[in-house]
Parts: sequence; C-alpha cells; structure tokens
Amino acid sequence: MPGAVDDFCQRILEIDRGIRFAGIASSNGRLIGFAYRKGLKPLLTKEESEVSVLQSLMRMNMRTTFEPELGKTLYAYTLYGKVKRATIPIRESSKITHIFMVSFDLGVKHEPIILDHIIPRLDGLFS
Repeated sequence: MPGAVDDFCQRILEIDRGIRFAGIASSNGRLIGFAYRKGLKPLLTKEESEVSVLQSLMRMNMRTTFEPELGKTLYAYTLYGKVKRATIPIRESSKITHIFMVSFDLGVKHEPIILDHIIPRLDGLFS
C-alpha cells in the first residue's frame, strides 16, 4: 500500500501548481505516504514533519468532541507566514483512521481545491 499512497499523493500535486506537499498519516501519527512538488525545498526537516503530523493528528482528534453538535470536521486550515496548510480527516464509518495533509503556496485559493478535488478523491481510499 505505501507505493499506492505515494502515487495518490503525487496525483494530488498534479491538481494545482500551488500545491507544495501532500501526505497521509495513520491514526498513530506515522506518515505512510507523501510527495513534494518537484524542485521544492521543504520548510521542515523530516523530524520536524513527523512532529507536525503528530500535532495535527492530536488537534484533529480533539475536534471530534463537538462534532455531534457542529457536524463532522471536513478539514482544518492554518495560515502561516510562509505556507498554507490543511488537514483532512479520513474516516472509516465515523472513526478517523488517517489524516491527509496538504500544503499550498500563499496565493493559492485552497478551499475549492480541497472541497472539489481532494476530499472527493479521499472517499474510499482505504476501503
């Protein structure tokens, strides 16, 4: 499955030239597949990326607390000074089994990409 997940991440990068990174992590925080835009110098080291994945997973799991009242989390978004990042939960039934992380250049209109192109492709990825 890791090769297939890497290929999936690479296909996500092809959606828009402003996508910098696409990665999928398991529910234990392990990055199981990822891809960077060709020629890109990552902003984080591998070790920093692993910490970031764990933090994103913890925050996503905390959001489920109010989902009965607010509805399921579709994605979470953070704007940094150098990059935009989104975390999208991947569920089996109602349980979060993985998270999909994607980063964008600052000028990219991220929401249509996430809602119209990424989330529909995530449905059934692990079924």
